[in-house]
Amino acid sequence: MSWWPWSSSAPAPATAAASVCELPQKIKYNPADPAQNPLNPKGLKPCCACPETKSVRDECFLNNGDAADDKCRDLVAAHKACMAGYGFNV
Repeated sequence: MSWWPWSSSAPAPATAAASVCELPQKIKYNPADPAQNPLNPKGLKPCCACPETKSVRDECFLNNGDAADDKCRDLVAAHKACMAGYGFNV
């Protein structure tokens, strides 16, 4: 082995062995990815998944003010059920 780096006769370090020993990276679950979630074949994002139940729920909250928690309970449950139908955990 030479003292000069440009004239080194030492073999290059093996990089292939490092990739063999690495653990595969865990893929984070994405419910909007059709490949990961068969319940959502269109790949809808949570904001766009259930527009009918979302708009009715939101309107109920806007119209009922402080009493919305009690009056809109069924609409919130319906929206949660719709979202769960697409594989979203809410």
